[in-house]
Amino acid sequence: MSQTQLASVSRGNSLVLQILVGILAGGVLAYLSPEWAANAGLFGQLFVSALKAVAPILVFVLVAASIANQKQGQRANMRPIIGLYLVGTLAASLTAVTMSFLFPTTLEFATTDASITPPEGIGQVLNTLLFNIVDNPVSALMNGNYIGILAWAIGLGIALHHASNETKRVFSDVSEGVSMIVRFVIRFAPLGIFGLVASTLAKSGFDALAGYVHLLGVLLGSMFTIALVVNPAIVYFKTGQNPYPLVLKCLRESGITAFFTRSSAANIPVNMQLCRRLDLDEDTYSVSIPLGATINMGGAAITITVLTLAAVHTLGIEVDIATAVLLSIVAAVSACGASGVAGGSLLLIPLACNLFGIPQEIAMQVVGIGFTIGVLQDSAETGLNSSTDVVFTAAACMAEERKNS
Repeated sequence: MSQTQLASVSRGNSLVLQILVGILAGGVLAYLSPEWAANAGLFGQLFVSALKAVAPILVFVLVAASIANQKQGQRANMRPIIGLYLVGTLAASLTAVTMSFLFPTTLEFATTDASITPPEGIGQVLNTLLFNIVDNPVSALMNGNYIGILAWAIGLGIALHHASNETKRVFSDVSEGVSMIVRFVIRFAPLGIFGLVASTLAKSGFDALAGYVHLLGVLLGSMFTIALVVNPAIVYFKTGQNPYPLVLKCLRESGITAFFTRSSAANIPVNMQLCRRLDLDEDTYSVSIPLGATINMGGAAITITVLTLAAVHTLGIEVDIATAVLLSIVAAVSACGASGVAGGSLLLIPLACNLFGIPQEIAMQVVGIGFTIGVLQDSAETGLNSSTDVVFTAAACMAEERKNS
């Protein structure tokens, strides 16, 4: 691992400790002085507002730059790996939907007086979806229409795919610049989380912590189900062999490292070394591992789905099966564009919330709750995402070897 990556890991661990301190400090202040704790909510409001301002631009630039800079001429044997990535991510969001309905979660919001117009069913959802897709891009950015933002980003990325290298480099530089701004905003997460925790506990009491325990239980339960049940089933279907030696080895040698680094990008060298020890095809894993760090986001799909449905249950919005399946697809697709910064999947929650008519004021509070539990949620999410990259790469290579033998 390079010095830059080591520094990134160190900063990530430092942020985790700072968020932990912020959570504890917010709880202590709420216990000692509820009045001061309520006033400290200003820090949380500023943090949420900053996220609300930067999130639309982040999604637009990252998705457009990623598609525009996608390399052509990849080997044909990448197709089954990409297929596994997509199937795994969709399975993760479907599992999260199932867990959310089996164990419904409610949240505590600072305010819920914003106008909410929940959809009446799949027909209205699809109607809203289509009109959001063709929304004016400037309007989409201004109003936080993430579905429109995603549609325009994909379209622009495809259009720029054949542009000159200089143009693509400009988009890459802009993407990096926006990511730096996001990292700067997230550096204030400890202070923002301190304000959110303090004000929430001051207004709702310490019973609100029970909701976070339940929410974490649903999130982590969904991730363990994917890691130990769904992923092994996919590997068995692909290879016809006992999947657990491979799955457990990847969780031990990749998942644990990713859990503590909280960065799929920083874990790429670890995964490459693991693939080398597994004696996989270097031409395959040298492409699939970096690609997986970008698009294989089962953990992110779980986070987006569970937190969105928690908001839906809190607001009393009725959800039919068709809409839940649509949410799974949207969560899977949007998870593939999750940013590489810590908590990047949380910034895509408003996109899923749009399906249910939940306004940005509420959606960004859900993001704030996500950051509050992110010490465990983001670590487990990264561990699942990164270890699954190796699991699916190895499964595809094993299947290819069996076919050629």
